[in-house]
Amino acid sequence: MSALRLDDLGQYSDIFHTRRGDRVALRFVEPGDGAALQRYYRGLSSASRYNRFFGAMSELPKALLDRFIHVSEASGFTVIATMEIDGFESIVGELRYIFHEESRDVEFGISVADRWQGHGIGPALLKNLACRAAAFGATSLFGDTLRSNSTMITTARKAGFELTQHPHDWKLVRIEQPLAVAPDDIPCASWRIAAASRAQAARLVS
Repeated sequence: MSALRLDDLGQYSDIFHTRRGDRVALRFVEPGDGAALQRYYRGLSSASRYNRFFGAMSELPKALLDRFIHVSEASGFTVIATMEIDGFESIVGELRYIFHEESRDVEFGISVADRWQGHGIGPALLKNLACRAAAFGATSLFGDTLRSNSTMITTARKAGFELTQHPHDWKLVRIEQPLAVAPDDIPCASWRIAAASRAQAARLVS
C-alpha cells in the first residue's frame, strides 16, 4: 500500500515553471473538476485526442470521466497541470497513472494542451511522475503511444525512456524507464514524505 492520505489530496501538490517562467501547479484531480477536465479534453485538437486515447472521440464518455475524477489505488490516479489564465485556473495538461503492486511498475498516459506544447509541461509531468512512482516503491515506468506520435516519442527519449515493441499491437510502441530512486533521494519533497510514510507503515506491518 502507498500510505497516501487520499482524504487530504492537497498535500501532494507540486509547482514548477514553464520554459518562459509561467507558474504551473500539479495536483490530483478532484470530483469537482469533472466539468473542467471535460472542457480540457474537448479543447484538444482531434489529433491530440487521438494520440491520447488511440481512437477518435470528441469528449470522455461519462463512465470514463467519472473514473478519471475519482482517485483511488484500485482504479488509478489523475493529475492535472493547471495555470492561471485570464484570472481563472485552467487545465493545460493531464497525467493518468496506476501502480501495479504485483509487478512493482507504474503504467501511465499523458497529454498536454495544444497551445502549451513545447513549453516543457510534458517533460515536467514525466519528471514528477518518477517522484510519484518512487513513492509507491515502483521499480519501473511504462506507457504506450502510437508509432506516429513523434512528439511523445521525442519527449520520452529526451526524458530517458527506452522504446520497445508493444506486445500486442503493432501500431503502438511501449516506452519504459527503470526506477532506482531511494526514498531519501526522491527530488519532490511531498513525495519524499509520502515514501517515508509508506516505509514506516511497512515496518509496522512487519
